[in-house]
Amino acid sequence: MADQRIQSFIAQTAKTFEHLHSEYSRLQTGRANASVVEHVLVDAYGQKQEIRAVAGISVDDARTIVIQPWDKAILKEIDAALQVLDLGTSPTNDGNVIRIVLPPMTEERRIQMTKIVHQIAEEARISIRQQRQSVSDDVKKTETDEDVRYTLLEELDKETKIANEKIEVSMKKKEEEVMTV
Repeated sequence: MADQRIQSFIAQTAKTFEHLHSEYSRLQTGRANASVVEHVLVDAYGQKQEIRAVAGISVDDARTIVIQPWDKAILKEIDAALQVLDLGTSPTNDGNVIRIVLPPMTEERRIQMTKIVHQIAEEARISIRQQRQSVSDDVKKTETDEDVRYTLLEELDKETKIANEKIEVSMKKKEEEVMTV
């Protein structure tokens, strides 16, 4: 039976991966992806809501995202929220839908995106280290049996290594996706 602290650490690393992938999905790669815009906040009906809550988002082709509000009355608000987003292009509002035609990514933009990928991965690694430190301190404080303490810390290190390897694999995959023309 695994220790509760180790199980908690594993659960926390899973949340870190979810966040990492969520952040990666928001990055513009060479292809259009609805997740680039779905979390943008829109002032609709007197409160801030994500675009995905007030409109349908689809991908027309490799470089075009189409946003169709369920209520045309908030088309202007969606357009205004998208104007703030730095996608390297302006949304086109035809009165029914908003189209975002993403520009082809330049080599310079790809390199910039790669740096952002590395930064997001480093933030995930820092989170893992902080979680590891917290569990490690707790084990050192509360475990009186030296053998049990040693075993728990060894298991914690093993789980930390697994988590860092997953981050590395994920980072390389996203980096490759960004650099693919």
